[in-house]
Amino acid sequence: MSPLLETIKLKDGKLYNLAFHNRRFNEARKNYFGIENWKNLEKFISIPPDKIKGLFRCRITYSPEIEKIEFILHLNREVRSLKLIEDSLIDYRFKYADRNRLQKLFDLRENCDDILIVKNGCITDSFTANPVFFDGEKWWTPDTPLLPGTQRARYLEEGKISECRITTSDLNKFQKAGLINALWDLEDMPAIEINNILY
Repeated sequence: MSPLLETIKLKDGKLYNLAFHNRRFNEARKNYFGIENWKNLEKFISIPPDKIKGLFRCRITYSPEIEKIEFILHLNREVRSLKLIEDSLIDYRFKYADRNRLQKLFDLRENCDDILIVKNGCITDSFTANPVFFDGEKWWTPDTPLLPGTQRARYLEEGKISECRITTSDLNKFQKAGLINALWDLEDMPAIEINNILY
């Protein structure tokens, strides 16, 4: 079985969205590894003194037990264009450490900055994020994600985004798209014009 990952935003010594990361971590341990006992990730994370200032990805690799905790400096990348890539067999229900299939799809992006993966005609995720789409009034996210992210879960619970089925033919109903993940929130996520989503 592939080890799994949990990636948490660490900014200026503070860990973000821990409740949602704990939920996904423990649900994955139960549903993927068959382990029932609940663990609080915060008890296992010791922030090094040289990581107190700045923005880092706290990356946790785990199987039945936590294997490794790393702190990786987050370098923001610009995303202004997306390539639609079809793969109706991909399965990424858990945050697998093995991302080879995702990487192969990402490598097909040609001159675009990132990809939108299309599964059975439906928009799913980008390479590292859940997409959101703005219709002029509110933000929507596809109800067919490969991996429901922690930021996505939080915004759905807070009512800041809603979910619906979004197919490739629905894209022209929206004004712009964004990408959210543990490090990108609605305030600082990449924003992409709809006409920069290419086939």
